[in-house]
Amino acid sequence: MILVCGFMIFGRFNQYPLRWSDAFALGNDYKANLALNPFESFFNSLKFRKTSYDLAKLRQGYPILADYLGLDADGERTLNFTRLVQPRPGAFSNRPNVVLVLCESFSGYKSSMWGNPLNTTPFFDSLTRNGLFFDHCFTPTYGTARGVWATITGIPDVETPTTASRNPLAVNQRTIINEFKNYRKLYFLGGSSSWANIRGLLTNNIDGLQMYEEDSYKSPRIDVWGISDKNLFLEANQVLAQQDTSFFAIIQTADNHRPYTIPEEDRAEFQLKNVPVDSLKRYGFESLAEYNAFRYTDFCFRKFIEAASRETYFSNTIFVFVGDHGIPGDANAMFPRSWTEQRLTAEHVPLLFYAPGLIAPDRSGQICSQIDILPTIAGMMDQPYVNSALGRDLLDTTRRDQLAFIFDPDYAQAGVIKDDFFYRHHLRTGKQEMVSIRNDDKVDVAGQNQSVMQNMLSITNALHEASKYLILNNQKGKPVGGAPAK
Repeated sequence: MILVCGFMIFGRFNQYPLRWSDAFALGNDYKANLALNPFESFFNSLKFRKTSYDLAKLRQGYPILADYLGLDADGERTLNFTRLVQPRPGAFSNRPNVVLVLCESFSGYKSSMWGNPLNTTPFFDSLTRNGLFFDHCFTPTYGTARGVWATITGIPDVETPTTASRNPLAVNQRTIINEFKNYRKLYFLGGSSSWANIRGLLTNNIDGLQMYEEDSYKSPRIDVWGISDKNLFLEANQVLAQQDTSFFAIIQTADNHRPYTIPEEDRAEFQLKNVPVDSLKRYGFESLAEYNAFRYTDFCFRKFIEAASRETYFSNTIFVFVGDHGIPGDANAMFPRSWTEQRLTAEHVPLLFYAPGLIAPDRSGQICSQIDILPTIAGMMDQPYVNSALGRDLLDTTRRDQLAFIFDPDYAQAGVIKDDFFYRHHLRTGKQEMVSIRNDDKVDVAGQNQSVMQNMLSITNALHEASKYLILNNQKGKPVGGAPAK
């Protein structure tokens, strides 16, 4: 009897209990809402009763956003963020495939591209020299669920105390992925997507999505995160090689995460290394296990690209690699003190667009965000697309200010990185600070930089309020009707 009651509470034979987001895997809003338990829905929604936005503040910041995003200035009355973006000159007309890789904890300062002497990612470093690499990319906040949300929706996850993906009121979201008409949509994850209600975010909002999870593969599970990243890449590659139409695929890795499992099957080819503890600490690693797991990520990237390059789809595919988030830690050996003291290491990640024969190699220092990824990919295609969120096309030469919005839910802080500075303020106390991201010089905020600080405060408030608004109002079922992008 106890086992029966336990099963009824848990809801299914699985690693994870039955959750409200599983209803949205039905692929139909009516069926999903019919399947929801009204009591569970009520209590889940109750957790987000403080979720709100300030319309007055939103309208006050709208002109700033209109200039930054190229919105219709008349949209302040209706709070319209939707714009129709026309193809750029030189856009690809051959409908290239897209493979977007969300790389677990791929922190910039721990990798080779910024001169870390431990040289953890030599293969990925070689890819960046043959692709379009953005070396000042930041995630809006910290955490995998928030990173997946920002990438898919183009909206920073400013929900507190938990994540937007867990909010039943935010389950319907537009995504630019659906602008890839007649593309097959695929999502590969080595484990289960039951955590943080990510399954509901993905299956309810990406049209026709084919999900591949731990039970979809031949490879064995190695730990709680499912199959190894190497086998995830290789099995995903086999599926992609069989596609008979253009596709948009997302591969989400997990091995660069505790317990830092290195599969036995790879230990002959992938050699573990020993590094003195003082060197590990100095160059950003807490343990030898973390260091070798970071190296193993690079090994998996190499195995994937080597396998993909032997397939016919490779030559007409844009591979995009980005960290889901960084890791806070000591980066003083590679970056100015502010990157460590203000925790920019938690958000700084590599962003690479790799497509030999399609995209010319370049290294860009422009400040950008995870939310800019989908608009940039869509901008490469010779077809118009609708953007109703806060990301921008990084290759649009008419772009205005270059910046990245940063939100820290743990310390209740919001800010922006722009030009040479990182500005942030505390949401409860109002305390402000501005530091240099270029050097260790103290910033004189009372002198000539006072106007700069005020401008960054205005931008921060505008983006923060817009994020809160769009989480609840950028719904895929709402009419579109936006203005052409300026």
